[in-house]
Amino acid sequence: MLELNFIRENRDLAVERLKVRNFNASDLLDKAISLDEVRRGTQSKLDACLAESNTLAKEIGGLFKAGKQDEAQAAKAKAVELKDRSQTLTTELANAKQALEEVLHQIPNVPNELVPTGKTDEDNEFIRGGGKRPVLPAGHHPHWELAKTYDLIDFELGVKVTGAGFPVYRGLGARLQRALINFFLDEARDAGYEETIPPFVVNAASGFGTGQLPDKEGQMYHIPSDDLYLIPTAEVPVTNFFRDEIVKELPQKLTAYSPCFRREAGSYGKDVKGLNRLHQFEKVEIVQVVHPNESYEVLQTMVNHVEGLIKKLGLEYRIVRLCGGDLGFTSAMTYDFEVYSAAQERWLEVSSVSNFETFQANRLKLRYRDENGKTQLAHTLNGSALALPRILAAILENYQKADHIQVPEVLVPYVGTNKIMNG
Repeated sequence: MLELNFIRENRDLAVERLKVRNFNASDLLDKAISLDEVRRGTQSKLDACLAESNTLAKEIGGLFKAGKQDEAQAAKAKAVELKDRSQTLTTELANAKQALEEVLHQIPNVPNELVPTGKTDEDNEFIRGGGKRPVLPAGHHPHWELAKTYDLIDFELGVKVTGAGFPVYRGLGARLQRALINFFLDEARDAGYEETIPPFVVNAASGFGTGQLPDKEGQMYHIPSDDLYLIPTAEVPVTNFFRDEIVKELPQKLTAYSPCFRREAGSYGKDVKGLNRLHQFEKVEIVQVVHPNESYEVLQTMVNHVEGLIKKLGLEYRIVRLCGGDLGFTSAMTYDFEVYSAAQERWLEVSSVSNFETFQANRLKLRYRDENGKTQLAHTLNGSALALPRILAAILENYQKADHIQVPEVLVPYVGTNKIMNG
């Protein structure tokens, strides 16, 4: 959520930068400024009313003691009027705050000045790439066929147990999945991240704090009886560790493995085949809470961390900076990582690394104390390091041989074998 001070002081800049998102914020920003003036005016009236009530309450006892009955009764009548007035103003203030928040919740984060203008992923800015494209054997197969041939993933059994988008990993498929999780967690730990195991369901306040609610409510699985949500990413619970906190030390670096649950409403076509798009998948997330002066330097270190993981897995990759039209609601800047799926002959997104600046922190009331002891909003960042389904898909496809699947060297100690054989 944008800070009101920023909106008041940088209204025109915000309008121009939000155009990069193809978002016309002019009316909403003006409405927010107007509602904030109402809120501040109402707050001022309420404060004055309460102050007068407090003063009058002290005077009434003295008037009675002095035998000034008429004046005391008049003061009591005035006190009743002030009480009624303060109750009315309290209601008006609550309504003003609610109206203001409803407007603020509709305004996305202001993109960083380096975010390019654009409408779709085709307008994203290529940053760099690396890795070599494999030469596949004749008669190569996509990962969903390899998964069946080598008895690694049972998509049909997942449909039976739950429904489409909930695969069952078996044997070496399950072991390879666990190997990737352990590898990613160990790499994060070595990079200074504290490992955590967060809850996999969150309350509405947590969903709001990181921006999933109300923006992505339709993509989340909701448990109405308890008003809880299955998490779409570990970013949600981990970042909410710091909700309503004044952080004593920066940076805070946390990592977490979690299953992720997404309804993926409206998904269809070849992009949903196999592991390409699931309702349940596993991911290792990295989260940082940092000083505002350091957040873009930290963003680059997080990008480098994810790039290092993909390099160690030996996959061809590319990094793009998202254009305004492809940028998430809460993000000020996002880098996406894609790996090349040789059998499908297409790029698969496997990570997003984002800087939210103060947008999440403002919702979370996540603060630190500056050198003068004054509380300030921190900056929050997060990244997938990494999401497993498409990484696993790329490994199966790119490492396939004529009669086996090679295990990436870095995963051999975790898997316990360097080859996946049929039977």
